[in-house]
Amino acid sequence: MSSARLVLSNARLADGSTDFGQGPHTLVVEDGVIASIDLAQGTIAEGALDLAGATVVPGLIDAHMHVMSSDITRNPGFGPPPELKGGEPRARELGYFVLAAMAKAVLEAGITTVRDVGCDNCEAIVLRQAVNLGVVPGPQVLSCGRIISATSPGGVLFAAMYRQADGADEMRKAVREQLRAGADFIKFMATGARSVELENPEPAQMTREEMRAIINEAHRMGFRVAAHAEGLEGTRMAIEEGVDTVEHGLSLHREPALLDVMAAKGSVLVPTLSTFHDLAERFTDKFTSKLVDQAKRQLDEAYETLLAARKAGVTVAMGHDSGPPGDAAIELVRMVDGGLSAAEALAAGTAGSARALGLPDRGTIQVGKRADLLVVDGDPLADIKVLNDRAAVRVVIKDGDLVIGVR
Repeated sequence: MSSARLVLSNARLADGSTDFGQGPHTLVVEDGVIASIDLAQGTIAEGALDLAGATVVPGLIDAHMHVMSSDITRNPGFGPPPELKGGEPRARELGYFVLAAMAKAVLEAGITTVRDVGCDNCEAIVLRQAVNLGVVPGPQVLSCGRIISATSPGGVLFAAMYRQADGADEMRKAVREQLRAGADFIKFMATGARSVELENPEPAQMTREEMRAIINEAHRMGFRVAAHAEGLEGTRMAIEEGVDTVEHGLSLHREPALLDVMAAKGSVLVPTLSTFHDLAERFTDKFTSKLVDQAKRQLDEAYETLLAARKAGVTVAMGHDSGPPGDAAIELVRMVDGGLSAAEALAAGTAGSARALGLPDRGTIQVGKRADLLVVDGDPLADIKVLNDRAAVRVVIKDGDLVIGVR
């Protein structure tokens, strides 16, 4: 936590959840938290940052990121160029430099917290440690370690990311293994994956007893649980068994009563619209025609579910599940394109994502909240696109520390 005192003056405030009235405002940060919020008095105090009417929003939170150094296919323009045969062999350790560059790019875009929902060989936990120790700059990282999966075709393609298990007792053991490795939460595959041709994402991948064992064991130990959920049956079982977040959840519009259950339980939907655009439009040359056609159908369903979730009062979070690093706010743009207001999208990328991660200390601009803040030119409530414009970023503050200062 920073001990520095920062004064942000002449600022517009927006978090998508709070009516701040007419501004401009002066916001004071002390000891890593927001200490006061007042109407600006017309004069700029000595040492204050004059924001000249720019907008302060909470630091953005990406609730669905795969912190991986080995697969940057969705990150054109980022990382090393593709390896060519006959060139200098690349050391495995190069991957850690890629992770460091990734973390820096994410933080400089104003994304101050990320939730890693599956990485190779738990390398996101290594990055978390490097960030926490101040070795590299980056957002706060929460990681699930390995994804718990039933024995499945995906386990072949994602061997370094999955922990395959079968039966309730083995599922409990898999949960304990992730916690031993340092996981902050648990993630499991309630259904198959849209990126694996040999998997059908419609049926449940696990039995109800297996899901119950995972969720109960994690909750017993005080950890939250995320479920990869595409098809309706696996999604239903995960919700009924008490999962905390539903990742993707595109089929939920087919059974609105399940969204009512989510709203009543406080479960969060992370719709990951961008990942469906990836398979359906952006990288069609990199997937089989069967998966591309499936993604086109799923893309339509994902937008239908977004509006159905809004109608049911389900909390929605921002989860990019794509690249390049730092581009997560495109997800908020797509939410607005899909029918949400700019305020609702901003709340999804801040308070909604904070709720998904179980971090009540951030996500809104309030006295006493952690000082994770992003300052951008323009007004995201008038044009949500400014949150995804690197040129619009003026200030980034993480835990009270100034990462990027006023230009």
